[in-house]
Amino acid sequence: MTETTATAVALSPSGLVLDGGEQVRLCASLFYFRIPRESWASRLEAVRESGYDLIDVYLPWNFHEVAPGRWDFEGRRDVAAFLDLAHAAGLRVIARPGPYICSEWDGGALPAWLTLEEGLQVRQAEPRYLAQVEAWFDQVLPLLAAREHGRGGAVVAVQLENELDFFDCADRAGYVGRLRDLAVRHGIGVPLIACAGQGDLTGATGDVDGVAPAFNFYPDDRSAFVEPEVRRYADLVAGRGLPLLVTETNRLHVTLRRLVVSGAKVVAPYLQASGFDFGYTPSVGNWGDPGGFMSHDYDFGGYLDPVGAPRPEMADARVLARVARTLGPALARATTAAADDAYRADVATSASPSRLLLDGGGELVGVPNLTDDAGTATLPAWPGGPEVAVPLPAASCLLVLRDLPLDRFGLPGTLRLASADLVGAGPEGLELSAAGASVIALEAPDGAPVLVELGAPEPGAPVRARVDAGVAGVAWDVVVRHPQDVGAASYAPSDVGTASAAHPPVTALTRLDLTTRTGLTARHDLPPTSEALGVYRGRTHYAADLAGADELLVEGASDIVDLALDGVAQPTVARFGATFLLPAAGAAHLDATVETWGHANFDDLRLPALRLGSLRGLGRVWSVVERSDVSALWQVSGQVSGRAGAAGGWPGEPAPLRTLGGWSSTRVGDPTTYSRGLPVDGTHHHALRLDGIAGSVSVTVDGVARTVTDQDPWLHLAPGEGHDIAVTVPHLPGSSLAAELLRLEPVRGWDVEPQPDEAILAVAHADAAGETVHLPLELSPGEERWFDAAVPPGGLSLRFAGAQVRVSAFAGGELLGRIWLDDPARPRFTGGDAGRLWLPAAWNTGSIRFLVRGTQGEEPPVLSGVRLTATQE
Repeated sequence: MTETTATAVALSPSGLVLDGGEQVRLCASLFYFRIPRESWASRLEAVRESGYDLIDVYLPWNFHEVAPGRWDFEGRRDVAAFLDLAHAAGLRVIARPGPYICSEWDGGALPAWLTLEEGLQVRQAEPRYLAQVEAWFDQVLPLLAAREHGRGGAVVAVQLENELDFFDCADRAGYVGRLRDLAVRHGIGVPLIACAGQGDLTGATGDVDGVAPAFNFYPDDRSAFVEPEVRRYADLVAGRGLPLLVTETNRLHVTLRRLVVSGAKVVAPYLQASGFDFGYTPSVGNWGDPGGFMSHDYDFGGYLDPVGAPRPEMADARVLARVARTLGPALARATTAAADDAYRADVATSASPSRLLLDGGGELVGVPNLTDDAGTATLPAWPGGPEVAVPLPAASCLLVLRDLPLDRFGLPGTLRLASADLVGAGPEGLELSAAGASVIALEAPDGAPVLVELGAPEPGAPVRARVDAGVAGVAWDVVVRHPQDVGAASYAPSDVGTASAAHPPVTALTRLDLTTRTGLTARHDLPPTSEALGVYRGRTHYAADLAGADELLVEGASDIVDLALDGVAQPTVARFGATFLLPAAGAAHLDATVETWGHANFDDLRLPALRLGSLRGLGRVWSVVERSDVSALWQVSGQVSGRAGAAGGWPGEPAPLRTLGGWSSTRVGDPTTYSRGLPVDGTHHHALRLDGIAGSVSVTVDGVARTVTDQDPWLHLAPGEGHDIAVTVPHLPGSSLAAELLRLEPVRGWDVEPQPDEAILAVAHADAAGETVHLPLELSPGEERWFDAAVPPGGLSLRFAGAQVRVSAFAGGELLGRIWLDDPARPRFTGGDAGRLWLPAAWNTGSIRFLVRGTQGEEPPVLSGVRLTATQE
């Protein structure tokens, strides 16, 4: 650290210490790249008024390097301006520049062209990749270093990488160490952290000196085991003299309370401030079956919705923030312990509750109700005192204060018990918060405890009491406020957000005299990937003659594949690169348009397009020239599992011949290997299909191990491969596999037109004449047209009705998003509301442009309606 930064920011057992101030800190995810620049200031203000004092901010590499060596930090990409606004708003920033960020963002922010370079391995200590990372860090780290806290800026920590423990990194120490060295070289002086996605702190940090571990917890909110799990990690890092930093977790403050009372010093629920993925920036990921498309609406239910409207959780945020501020260093320095004997509950609660032993005396006990029914917790009113029944609201977690000395607040005596949240204290009295009835016990010096039951406050109508200590001259003024009345209230749901009134629906569109593509193509022998043509986002058009092929095999096509044979549209394919067969008997020509929805943000072997760094486009197209059934004549061998009584190999020698998967034995679950040579000719490509796979199988091809999954049960064999095949499966009596070998000829001679996002946007904002058409709008399968819609001023939420159509909406120089209506080919969408788009008020010029495409299916394509709802930003 530099001397200036080191005195301003430090990690200690009490947490993230700023200018010597110790406090448990709440942090909201807020992403500038998912919010219009015109909304940055208001969104930051909303977070500040929630009581949170930190935000975590991803910085997506591929949002700023828009093409190789072409950097953009202007306009909506001006992250320096965003950080300056955060500082002006009084917020501090945990900056997360990756290089990999996940975040359900296109490619996890890794540029799409990286893996075009031969031998480059992403997220590895590999020279070619690290050279690319260095170029990114050379751009972004100086911006962060100049804006550190202690240098007049907002940045208080920098996270390197993201959840590396999920990824098979061969040299974690070497990789993370290199990232650390780059950060130090660029003058980063605030703490460096690295977060674990599944609790493996070594897997996340490589145990590199100077990089502190952080943790991302995503428990079931109703799990009874949250507390003991969190305490385990709090104890683990405490042994290193570090605080428990929870850099991502669930959004409900019921759960956040359980984390705080279990020892978390920074709690950063992921995506309290939602947003939108404008442009071609959502990812594809493994939240589907197993693949899924991320919606443009990016919303996990945080306290701010995607257009900035606060949700009821905002009140819970202000209460927890006020508790943390009121208890201040006493809470930050507290140590956690089990509280198994602290209370009894008549509803489901934690399997091992937590208590915090507050610095300077007193304790805070977490009392969760894991049900949707109100209950009661029974606990002693004070040491040696009577038991008291405390109301336990449904789906809640009380933070019960016990034995808290009040002299730190300028008050006499001790707070023996408070079931309501302590949100303020001073010489004038105690301020509490509760949604229902509560109990408080106070004790004066040299006096006896006084127990008071307090009624339930209503919004705007607090409950007030003056508690007489029974000792001359000692009394306490107590006020209990409803959570809605705690803290700042100027950013209320009635003031900002989605209005309830809807505009009249759109009934007419202007059909424009615009082409949807230029038609300018270049000839390629084989279909290139989109990225090889400079299409990092957008789509690519392919066309080829088929020369009498009766059946086609397509390998690796992704993401949205629209096909036509002799001009007749075929059903859309969106199978994440899985191999598929396309009947083509009698067809002379194939046309394909392949749109990139987004690149994989995770690394999942089950489907080709779910691999991190996987490329997009049509893949390889083959003519199937011969089929062979190769299900029989497999030699069987087994491996002994070590069970009692098992000895020797099985079956015996010489190895019997069976059908693939057809061996019968009582040794259920033991690995069984089937091997044979395949009738490959040494000159052609072949494809082996294995039907009946359950999950995955290991296949060894000429001594090289591969994995084949039930989601993509194909194995490509290059010329010369396949003379020796071994398939190993867990033995399951009664199961069998079918195997078929296809001999292939490549389809050659492709006319290809790249259409990157910038080319699409240029057409989307070109002037054009047209004619009025009325809804419902009917299209032919494969037909694609441009339309304009007049819209009222202000921010608008858009919803569409229809079937077998895809709609892309453009305004303000941006792609607002894409909607796919009622189509059997439509994959699962995750991450938000896939049926909604947002036109920000600042981008509304009175018109939206739509690119509408009809798809082939059971029903004719029709766009039947466009519904507009006003929003206020």
